[in-house]
Amino acid sequence: MKRLVKFRAYPRLDSPNMLAAWPGVGNVATIVAAYLEKKLGFKELGEIEASHFFDPIGVLVKNSVVEAPQFPRSKFCYWKNKGGGSDIILFIGEDQPVAKGYDLAHCVLDVCVKYQVSRVYTCAAAMTRIHHTEKPGVLGVATSQQAAADLKKYDLISASNLQIAGLNGLLLGVAKERGIDGVCLLGEVPTYATRIQNPMAALAVLEVLARMLGVEIDLDELAQLVREARERMKQVASQAMGEYIDYFTEPIWEKEEEEEEE
Repeated sequence: MKRLVKFRAYPRLDSPNMLAAWPGVGNVATIVAAYLEKKLGFKELGEIEASHFFDPIGVLVKNSVVEAPQFPRSKFCYWKNKGGGSDIILFIGEDQPVAKGYDLAHCVLDVCVKYQVSRVYTCAAAMTRIHHTEKPGVLGVATSQQAAADLKKYDLISASNLQIAGLNGLLLGVAKERGIDGVCLLGEVPTYATRIQNPMAALAVLEVLARMLGVEIDLDELAQLVREARERMKQVASQAMGEYIDYFTEPIWEKEEEEEEE
């Protein structure tokens, strides 16, 4: 870890929890993490040496001059809870590596061990038959029966058998291997809207996560994004329905013309 994580601060943290986030379906995890970072005012803790986990596939050119290879950032931030509760370490990865995801998960958890993190959290999307006009529910899974029992107090949807793709899920599997307590909160996302950002699911997850972390967060700005996203989805759905009707229907007068020609 010493050569892979470059620390820029060495704070004393009180029983911290960690939230780790990578891009995924609906960008649920990254929306939650970025909003927390903005509203709570996290401070820089360190950064993972990205060149060890990512292979650049090209370079940028500006004014005919080639720039040095750029790598996705994988950064750590921290927040001191002045209210007396647990502090928080936030990890945000700008991208997921094609390979070495397992090694990257271990690297993140090494920081958990260094700061004696009580629990590591991740967020993800749960693709369901929910409609975009409905309020998303939140599913919860954990790395142990004891942690799973703790989830019952938050009125979460019971998760039976599912797969959590990418590092937002893999990190918890590696945490289980290492005996680190972990929880993943999954916000419901419509199966037909997996390729667009989903602040609705992120808001539902963040409401639960804030209670778990024992922090108060102003959610008004995210709620406004939800209203705007719902309006955009409504327009997209209306346009798609119109195109569907045009494609699979034929005007009556065109049928009559065809019959007359016969």
